[in-house]
Amino acid sequence: MRKLVIASGNQGKLRELSALLQPLDYDVHTQAEFNVPDVPETGTTFVENAIIKARHAAELTGLPAIADDSGIEVDALDGAPGVYSARFSAPDATDEKNNALLVEKLRDVPEDQRTARYRAVIVYMKHAKDPSPIICEGSWEGRIVLEPHGEGGFGYDPYFFVPTHGCTSAELSAEVKNSLSHRGQALRELVSKLTK
Repeated sequence: MRKLVIASGNQGKLRELSALLQPLDYDVHTQAEFNVPDVPETGTTFVENAIIKARHAAELTGLPAIADDSGIEVDALDGAPGVYSARFSAPDATDEKNNALLVEKLRDVPEDQRTARYRAVIVYMKHAKDPSPIICEGSWEGRIVLEPHGEGGFGYDPYFFVPTHGCTSAELSAEVKNSLSHRGQALRELVSKLTK
């Protein structure tokens, strides 16, 4: 088995990534197991932030690294919160505070204009100086509802309505969510590229 480090401390993300990476025979570890601190996400795009995180984890562990950066883009908010999704309401934001701010900003926006998408970028770097990291992207269309529904998922999931399934992301089973989600799409592309 090949050792690999995931540049994240988010347990929800780690569960999703680990489940999808299982078939590749990687021995997956979190950067926390190596006492790797989070690195400031100073990029202005998901790609930049994912590269910053993967390079940092690879540099401090000496292992190949995977990092993802993802967020939700709301059309009525000109694509916000975007790269600031995790810290939308404040630098020390919680899911509850972020969702409350999102609902507040969309309160007077008609339902058909609350279109949004989750977007994810996953980067794989063989080592910290990898000149050509593998970059994979996925996006998942939906719209924002003003009342939460469902207990699953994390982040904005209880407010992200999936028209194809008539429910929010938080109401989907983990298997269904992984088959549809932005992160699932990006990771399947990565698995395909790593297999080759």
